[in-house]
Amino acid sequence: MLTVGSRGHTVAVLAFDGMSVFEVGIVTEVFGLPRPEFEVPWYDLTVCAASPGPLRVVGGATLHTGHGLDTFTAAETLIVPGVPDVHADPSPALVAALRAAHARGARIMSICSGAFALAGAGLLDGRRATTHWRYAETLRTRYPSVQVDADVLYLDDGDVLTSAGSAAGLDLCLHVVRRDHGPAIANAVARRLVVQPHRDGGQAQFVEAPVADDPEDTRVARSMEWALSHLAEPITVAVLAGRAHMSTRTYLRHFARATGTTPIRWLIDRRVQASLALLETTRTPVETVATTVGFETAVTYRHHFAQVMRTSPSAYRRAFHTGRPETAAP
Repeated sequence: MLTVGSRGHTVAVLAFDGMSVFEVGIVTEVFGLPRPEFEVPWYDLTVCAASPGPLRVVGGATLHTGHGLDTFTAAETLIVPGVPDVHADPSPALVAALRAAHARGARIMSICSGAFALAGAGLLDGRRATTHWRYAETLRTRYPSVQVDADVLYLDDGDVLTSAGSAAGLDLCLHVVRRDHGPAIANAVARRLVVQPHRDGGQAQFVEAPVADDPEDTRVARSMEWALSHLAEPITVAVLAGRAHMSTRTYLRHFARATGTTPIRWLIDRRVQASLALLETTRTPVETVATTVGFETAVTYRHHFAQVMRTSPSAYRRAFHTGRPETAAP
């Protein structure tokens, strides 16, 4: 975590001509807004560009910054939220800036197609990295030394972090806040953004799996809502299908079309996610946490937790427990 000092950790995000405001807005919302209520030095954000001056953004507006690559390079955390063209090489000036910052120990992050800039600078050589699933094959082809993983939301490799599409960039930014300031502050930021406090980086990217506007899919959605309110109870595919008034076979087909996964896989993920708050805010034994969120045994819980979170419940608790007074498990 960050140590408390007199000023905030410096963050610089690189804007570029033709970008969507949302791409830089993700970073601004998490790192740029003042958070005096947390009583810790918050981040000191600067929006930079390859050349100071006006930049065109999607929608016909103009973004103007007086900060160039010198300011970008000097930051403690550098964020590249995208590139103008995934088929073009990053400029020599940007490559030099990223390499110089990395060499002195800065944290380098990318969102969506920003991974192409990091790869072009050689910072992803021999590392696992991700990008938007639409660009994954292009990244793999252009930079074969990068271990491209298109099946995750984000990857934290210590000093270099990459994320998938724009919404996954928000997950990565919250992950960094959690890493720097702990779960209580990260969860508070997430609540202000009205987003899920924590989506594990290993969670699959959302691909095109639209929910059709028909009664069957509405019934599937209602069965999922019911399941979320009854996680501690035994829930089978047959139970869910019954809630949706469908045969098991029909339910499985509609569920896969609506979510891109199976009911059991989805249920396991939801139970693991529901357990995080108990691990973060209580000292409830892992065995009790397991049954509270619907796992039959602690062994089963630990197995699925490790698959989803890439760690154990105990290790997660050691890393993210808030340190607040214990509360009883519900």
